[in-house]
Amino acid sequence: MENKNNVPVFAFSIIAIILGVVLYRQFDFDTLKFEKPALAVLYLIVFVFSVFVLVKNVRKKRSDK
Repeated sequence: MENKNNVPVFAFSIIAIILGVVLYRQFDFDTLKFEKPALAVLYLIVFVFSVFVLVKNVRKKRSDK
């Protein structure tokens, strides 16, 4: 049963890492703008959601102990 909870954590952590790197690479620090703003907004929404799920899972595990 405990294995079931590890799959979303692993998947969302991989998603968060990949999207964080993509957002970092798309950001132009000279002009302080994204190369593709519409795509960056979508990446940011999914990145924030994945981090939210990871934090929620950590809080849940702490409260269960």
